[in-house]
Amino acid sequence: MAEERIRVLLVDDHSILRQGIRSLLEREDDVEVVGEAADGEEAVAMVAELRPDVVLMDIGMPRMNGIEATRKIRKDFPETKVLILSMHDDEEYVAPLMQAGAAGYVLKRSAASELKTALRAVHQGHTILHPEVARMAFHGRGAGEKREDYDGLTEREIEVLKLVADGLTNQQIADRLFISIKTVQAHRANIMEKLQLHDAVQLTKYAIRKGLVTLD
Repeated sequence: MAEERIRVLLVDDHSILRQGIRSLLEREDDVEVVGEAADGEEAVAMVAELRPDVVLMDIGMPRMNGIEATRKIRKDFPETKVLILSMHDDEEYVAPLMQAGAAGYVLKRSAASELKTALRAVHQGHTILHPEVARMAFHGRGAGEKREDYDGLTEREIEVLKLVADGLTNQQIADRLFISIKTVQAHRANIMEKLQLHDAVQLTKYAIRKGLVTLD
């Protein structure tokens, strides 16, 4: 029996870009592009009709932008994941989209392999941010917790800690952050030494207490 494919809806107001992404994804045996939408309103209507597994969503579009469309899709069709594909990497876009329920944020300048990895990760229930976006998001926490509130952890260590708390293995973290498994192991050792914690359970409790992850 063939493996069930990830059903994807493409949402972008640039038809040439949609065609390029469709061509890219249709080369993958485990992905099926089930439709295309040119704006947020059309995207919401097509999600209702097609019930895709993942919506690949742009931000700046006519009639209804990607933020509002994401919020509505996640409210009305919570089983559908939304992966943002955008040219913007500043916090004024990232934070509202993650608050609206987006499961991931990938930059349009990313490599094709990064987009495919993100698509599969989001479908599996993970949250994924392009490394540049993740660093920006953590650096921009000035309105919330400051760096010293994380007991001296670096931005990369905070990223690794969050993924540990999300239940990812060292290999999965390495793949997600595009670093080697040895680098992940080194980061974990540094985190545990700085926090004086000794296993993944304690790290997870710390991450929850600091608001890096939430319990559903």
